[in-house]
Amino acid sequence: MDHSTSLLRLIFLALGAALVLLVVRSAFHLPRGIDTPTTSLFDAAAAAGSSCTRFAPWGCRQADQTKPKPKPPSHENDVPCHPLDPLTVGEINRARELLRAHPPFASSPSSLFVHSLALDEPEKAVVLGWRKGADPLPPRRAVAVVRFRGEAFVLAVDLAGGAVTPLPVPASGYPTMTMDEQVSLCFAPFADPAFNATIRRRGVRLSDVACLPISLGWYGPTEENRRLIKVQCFSAEGTANFYMRPIEGLTVLVDMDIKQVIHISDRGTGIPIPAAANTDYRYARHMQEEGNRASNGAGLGFQKVRAPSMEPAPSGPGVELVDGHTVRWSGWELHLKADARAGMVVSRARVQDPGTGAHREVLYKGMASELFVPYMDPSEAWYFKTYMDAGEYGFGLQAMPLVPLNDCPRHARYLDGVFVAADGRPYVRENMICVFERYAGDVAWRHSESPITGMDIRESRPKVTLVARMVASVANYDYIMDWEFQMDGLIRIKVGLSGILMVKGTAYSHLRQARENEDMHGTLLSENVIGVIHDHFVTFRLDMDVDGADNSFVRVEMARQDTAPGESPRKSYLKATRRVARTEKDAQVRLKLYEPAEFHVINPAKKTRVGNPVGYKVVPAGTAASLLDPEDPPQMRGAFTNNQIWVTPYNKTEEWAGGLFVYQSKGEDTLATWADRDRPIENRDLVLWYTLGFHHIPCQEDFPIMPTVSSGFDLKPFNFFESNPILMQQPTKNDDLPVCAAATTA
Repeated sequence: MDHSTSLLRLIFLALGAALVLLVVRSAFHLPRGIDTPTTSLFDAAAAAGSSCTRFAPWGCRQADQTKPKPKPPSHENDVPCHPLDPLTVGEINRARELLRAHPPFASSPSSLFVHSLALDEPEKAVVLGWRKGADPLPPRRAVAVVRFRGEAFVLAVDLAGGAVTPLPVPASGYPTMTMDEQVSLCFAPFADPAFNATIRRRGVRLSDVACLPISLGWYGPTEENRRLIKVQCFSAEGTANFYMRPIEGLTVLVDMDIKQVIHISDRGTGIPIPAAANTDYRYARHMQEEGNRASNGAGLGFQKVRAPSMEPAPSGPGVELVDGHTVRWSGWELHLKADARAGMVVSRARVQDPGTGAHREVLYKGMASELFVPYMDPSEAWYFKTYMDAGEYGFGLQAMPLVPLNDCPRHARYLDGVFVAADGRPYVRENMICVFERYAGDVAWRHSESPITGMDIRESRPKVTLVARMVASVANYDYIMDWEFQMDGLIRIKVGLSGILMVKGTAYSHLRQARENEDMHGTLLSENVIGVIHDHFVTFRLDMDVDGADNSFVRVEMARQDTAPGESPRKSYLKATRRVARTEKDAQVRLKLYEPAEFHVINPAKKTRVGNPVGYKVVPAGTAASLLDPEDPPQMRGAFTNNQIWVTPYNKTEEWAGGLFVYQSKGEDTLATWADRDRPIENRDLVLWYTLGFHHIPCQEDFPIMPTVSSGFDLKPFNFFESNPILMQQPTKNDDLPVCAAATTA
């Protein structure tokens, strides 16, 4: 072979390597977010070579050149149409003006950072009494949580009158992090020479490093009086799934306010960074790697499956979206909105009574109040990983635009979220919530008669439901939140877990290398990768208004009843005993398999025609309970998971199960603290809290990305209707199906 041929091959190899590098680097670009004239907190960092912007979620790394994204809807001309509608763009701008003009902020508006700005909802009685078209909207107010020169403030803002009024500030903890600082904290370690030197010693190029800001909980006085965060990093070389390539044992303690590294702990020397092979989950990458394998028919059966179109009826989808936030469907009417902290809020859920035609109250307000995700590894680099995703990061802030045809069917309707940046300016998270009809082949009710009766009866009805969905991508994990409304009055609240595991690097590539009975705190998923055991708890706040505001909580206990001698051939049977909870402690429930019970919310003042109080019952599922020591600092902060069910009297200020300020809080302002007052709850305006729990011991099928695991619980009518409310539902016939005509060809 002559030298010219060798040189030519070398040139082609270099060009090919450069092309692969370009493709890989472009894969890591984080979204540009919203076009705004505001100067970002990290424009300087962007100018210096970073690709992260103020609204980019997590995982920040070095810059690359990408195409600009189209602008999302501005919502600049939106006006509120309902007392519970979220703040509009105009109202956010008005609140910003008032806050920046308010002393002491007016002395240095650039030192004012807005951590949250949301509607201060009118009093419940005002909302319930409001009638569209007959009454003007109640005065619009906002609640702002801000920080100014290191001090936190909670303020009520009168948008019309202009008054700004201080509200009580929690005794401990800090506000939810802004998206701006979550992004900027990814870069903070790179300003420290010692950190950069550590990365080089671990054999990683700085240009390949992706870092995450990890809340550190609270573990004593040494962590008080300043906002702290821990940053851990990964190698993004060769894969978009950098979570599977941890730089194990490297933890950087950062002062959040001055963005300064306080301490670097590196206990992972000798632990290799897992390989990038087989970690990428993107379809385009697999097609690249496998070439024409799929197109040649070599793909396996499950690789060829496509989701059905889920077309609505010929007359169009039955979902009606009124004024942007009111949803009507098959007798249901409810208000739906995005929330920066809770994610999705359902309000004024009412269902039509088939007997009277009246819409009856079921749920005044429902939302995910807090999430608690403790990891079960007590080592130096892991003990503090006990996330509270809503109060620390903002569950709604982490919501990404839904993917049409995959996250939601083609006939879905979408709602955007309008949120607030740290400088107080609004931005839009488009397609954050979708609403759609779903038919999954389930049966609403049926009965067929046996031939022995001589009656030829086969009656069946399809189950069609309404689904409201949002998905929060909180760094590695994706939470799929569904509120499903059935025609029979049932509400199903479901959480799906997907995304990517938070993994630990290890020297082991096979289990035979581990010591006998060694506690690895997880499962060896691949070479040098351990999936760490962890829990997920999602606590829902449900302001029940069953046929009115004044309700009672009833525990229906089931126990064996022995028969008396000679009473019956049977020796025992099951007996149900109803016990009405008088106070909060009476209503605290820890589920027990062999002490079964039902849990009803009733309206004692409303009775059916045969005398039963109308009600709804909670049907539990996802019943994993926390096994941590009650005095363990994470469990003290997450004490709202001590029971699966709590019931408290309605209090507008008691919305967040972990407290208003969760970050670095000590746990003295939680649902457990409020309920310890043991207030009366019988025949009162009640709030029911339900905690959905998952224990997760990772398995190899979770690598490199997890198939969705779901669980949920139901709110089911119990003597709410006089009889089966969907008795008169029409059966589906062939004539009801859409007729598809073949497309004409030229």
